[in-house]
Amino acid sequence: MKKILDRLSEEMGMAFEEAGYEAELGRVTLSNRPDLCEYQCNGAMAGAKRYKKAPMKIAEEVAARLGDSRVFKEAEAVAPGFLNLKISESFLLEAVSSMSVEPKFGLEMKEKPRKIIIDYGGANVAKALHVGHLRPAIIGESIKRICRYAGNDCIGDVHLGDWGMPIGLVITELQERQPELVYFDESFEGEYPQESPVTIAELGEIYPYASEKSKSDPAYKARAMEATHKFQNGVRGYRALWRHIMDVSIPDLKHNYDSIDVEFDLWKGESDVHELIPEMVEYMKSEGYAHISEGALVVDVKEDTDTKEIPPCMILKSDGAVLYNTTDLATIMERMRLYEPDEIIYITDKRQELYFEQVFRCARKTKLVNSETVLKFLGHGTINGSDGKPFKTRDGGVMHLERLVQETKDEMYKKIREGKSREGREISDQEAKEIADIVGISALKYGDLSNQISKDYIFDMEKFTSSEGDTGPYILYTVVRIKSILNKYREQGGSEEQLVLLEAGGEGEKALEMILVQFHAMIQSAAAELAPQKVCAYVYDLANAFNRFYHETKILSEEDEAKKKSWIRLLMLVRDVMETCIDLLGFEAPDKM
Repeated sequence: MKKILDRLSEEMGMAFEEAGYEAELGRVTLSNRPDLCEYQCNGAMAGAKRYKKAPMKIAEEVAARLGDSRVFKEAEAVAPGFLNLKISESFLLEAVSSMSVEPKFGLEMKEKPRKIIIDYGGANVAKALHVGHLRPAIIGESIKRICRYAGNDCIGDVHLGDWGMPIGLVITELQERQPELVYFDESFEGEYPQESPVTIAELGEIYPYASEKSKSDPAYKARAMEATHKFQNGVRGYRALWRHIMDVSIPDLKHNYDSIDVEFDLWKGESDVHELIPEMVEYMKSEGYAHISEGALVVDVKEDTDTKEIPPCMILKSDGAVLYNTTDLATIMERMRLYEPDEIIYITDKRQELYFEQVFRCARKTKLVNSETVLKFLGHGTINGSDGKPFKTRDGGVMHLERLVQETKDEMYKKIREGKSREGREISDQEAKEIADIVGISALKYGDLSNQISKDYIFDMEKFTSSEGDTGPYILYTVVRIKSILNKYREQGGSEEQLVLLEAGGEGEKALEMILVQFHAMIQSAAAELAPQKVCAYVYDLANAFNRFYHETKILSEEDEAKKKSWIRLLMLVRDVMETCIDLLGFEAPDKM
């Protein structure tokens, strides 16, 4: 099914051709003055100079050709040469009816899907997820879902930080506290214990302590760097400790990601490419891409056209140690070998833009990727508190993600308990908690995703959890309201079988249908621009249009059975489209609220 604007533009293009002008002038857009018309065409203005004719004259000639159009109900030429348009209810009915029966509401699929790897986790093992991990997780999850829905083959990779200094810090502090552990006896040749000597709760205390201590104690930091080197190079006890840390960290990370409905297809990390690094380094040396500079191995990535300084991309430090650059480049190498992606998208803090510019240039210069492979950095802004600074706990610390999620659910629970359900009934404490968990996630995700990705935003608990305005709870209340109407229709003996849509009979109904038919263009735009905020804006407009229709229409008490059935069918479509949209954003609606 073609996008509605494409279908309208085809009709308008034929009218331009019939009037003796080029069809390309017939491009139709949504009206920027909805009080005057529904759509508009400015082609006469563009054609005036080309045809040396007054734009008003061209517009009048084209409008005359649309007098018997089955697509446009009204086509009015207005000074100085615009075409104001209203579409016919019968044409709109055809489009909405097609949406109601076709897979994905008639969305056109790509002939050749693109394979896209989305790198959007970036969590470090041995460390608890904090509020800074929220944005990449939920943005990446939504983009993965949107791109898949648009017909692409998408792979989401958590890309764990599991091979660096955080591990060395934890091992060093463990040795400080429990030097008798067998892992530190390098002469030990037996089997190491299967049970980890450290729990996830202990890791949550050990890592922050060790990290802070390393900043003020150079000797301690040196021991942590040595421990890092040992586990990376396969010293048995240190490598066994690394595995224990992985075994207790990953289930906790999965639990936290599950709590915000974020799923990864791949749970790979830096460690997965460790064995590839020597091969990659040798390749870069032998092909002449890499050279020694001040003892380090680097690849020059500066270009003659650069207007700012772009430092070389360091592959190995002077002591032979690997860096993030090294593992990221080796990861690109592995991804090309295993998956042959058309595109790799990295979602992380926008302050890493220069870093990824270096990595991407190095990958291209060294031919780790094909010439047509797209490497894309999508930098997100920060979540700030009411003071405009990065979000902190009340005591000034970095808030754990688990705590933020729970506080949001608690706030939703409080609001639910303060009143009755939307149906006016009392709800049990257990039901209130279950609803609060679902709606709380919508508040968090929608509050984030409705913002432009690159922009910082202020975390406003009161606003995000409100059931009014442009919020997740408002969207869910609308979905639940539709479900409630459909339930009551069934309780009254109504059947959802063989329901037939009729032409829109009022302004509210037509406005609702006009939002529905914009779905296809929205999805394609959101996928092309990697913009979940477009889905948010669309579903909010759809919710508003439905609520306007609902308030002006007595749906269940309508005596005209054909009209009632048509409205029920329309509500079913609105429900399905809204639930599709919120699924793309990464949350769901409860059955009741």
